[in-house]
Amino acid sequence: MNNRIKISVILVIIFSFFSCTTTKKVQVVKTITKIKKDTVYVNPLKNVSLIDYKSATPEGYVINNDYYPSVGKDFRQKFLIMHYTALDNAKSLMVLSERNVSAHYVVNNTDDNQINMLVSENERAWHAGVSFWDGRTNLNDSSIGIEIVNLGYESYPNYQIKKVAALAKDIIERYKIDPVNVLGHSDIAPQRKLDPGPQFPWKLLYEEYGIGAWYDDYTKDFYQNQFKEELKNDPSFIKQFQKDLALYGYEIIPTGIWDEQTKKVIKVFQMHFRPQIYDGILDAETWAILKALNLKYRAKS
Repeated sequence: MNNRIKISVILVIIFSFFSCTTTKKVQVVKTITKIKKDTVYVNPLKNVSLIDYKSATPEGYVINNDYYPSVGKDFRQKFLIMHYTALDNAKSLMVLSERNVSAHYVVNNTDDNQINMLVSENERAWHAGVSFWDGRTNLNDSSIGIEIVNLGYESYPNYQIKKVAALAKDIIERYKIDPVNVLGHSDIAPQRKLDPGPQFPWKLLYEEYGIGAWYDDYTKDFYQNQFKEELKNDPSFIKQFQKDLALYGYEIIPTGIWDEQTKKVIKVFQMHFRPQIYDGILDAETWAILKALNLKYRAKS
């Protein structure tokens, strides 16, 4: 091979190499830019719409979106799930961004105006795990997860609740999430989870921000006066109570006995709606609260 041919071959190889490298798509990765007083600052996502319009780009064809959006559609995001991290700020962000668990948002416990976004709302975060609510399973597929930095036994400071409320209200209004689908991790996995715990202020979020579901006191009082203590060990009464829990949305098998699965469901129900006592034992108030909730949100019109 003479020198001219050799040079030509080398030039072709070099040109091919640079052509390949310049046509590769570059993935932008979030990076930690600084850490100050346990607060981790992550570089912001740019030019990303939270409910961005997505379209295929088939080679050689044009996608005509003149008829977008179709009338027959709704949002995939049906549920909003609250968690606590059981870790501090820095560890929460590390675990939720670097390991095989994630959430769409993390609300820190610092009195500032920052909320961390880890997963785009149009993508699936890994926060719910094995889960169930109102006939649906695998709620990662249809939910947005909010992790709140809290060790699990602490009260939630007011500035943190304000962040949670502002974030939740924004999400609920955009996706038209039903009040009964604003839930804790414990509600959708009562056999294994307790977060966001008994300190989480569900009642305050409902009364001050219109977030989530809550019962009416006058209806609860009416039912509480109807409760008959002597029925507590009647299998038909127990089975009906289990069916009422299932009607509201919980995963429970109506066995007619006070078994362990039922005790755990009662406990997380009490943590959500009567956190002063959450012993997993049925009493008149717990029974009446469930009746009032079902009348308000689950009664057929």
